[in-house]
Amino acid sequence: MGMCLPCLNGAHEDVVETPDPETRRKQLAEAAEKRQKEATNRGIKDPEALERKKKKLEEMEKQAKISEVSGQGGGLKWQVG
Repeated sequence: MGMCLPCLNGAHEDVVETPDPETRRKQLAEAAEKRQKEATNRGIKDPEALERKKKKLEEMEKQAKISEVSGQGGGLKWQVG
C-alpha cells in the first residue's frame, strides 16, 4: 500500500486549475474577437491598405455631403464675363 503513495504525491502539480468565471469570460471574448478579425481578413493580402481605402472613401463621401448641404455644387466656380 505504501507503493501507491509516491505516485500520488506529485498529482496535485499536474492538475490544471480553471480560471474564475470573469477571467474565463474575458478569455472567451478575446478569442471570439480574434476569430472574427481573422474571418474578416481572410483572402485579403493587405488588410491595412483596405482599411485606409475605406476610410478615405468615407471621408470623401462625408465631404461631398457637407458641400451639398452648404450649397456649393461640388466646389465648381463659374465665371461670367
